Amino acid sequence: MKIKHIKANMTEITLKDDPQIRVLFSYETPVACSILTPEGKQFFRTERFYSVTTSRHINSWLPKDQAKEVPQEEIDNIVR
Repeated sequence: MKIKHIKANMTEITLKDDPQIRVLFSYETPVACSILTPEGKQFFRTERFYSVTTSRHINSWLPKDQAKEVPQEEIDNIVR
């Protein structure tokens, strides 16, 4: 796993088993991810609201209006 500190309480990890997947953590919670597929990058964000700060983290990390909202459990399953 590769860990990249972006700013306070905002971290990106790249999975060792699949370097095509990057996950954004806000505080200690995975809240968004990008997956590189043959069709291009796909972006996902949690549909759960945590806080204004976490929403700001997600919005600054993801391309504007390109992310599909998914249940939090789907993002949790990626990092397991």
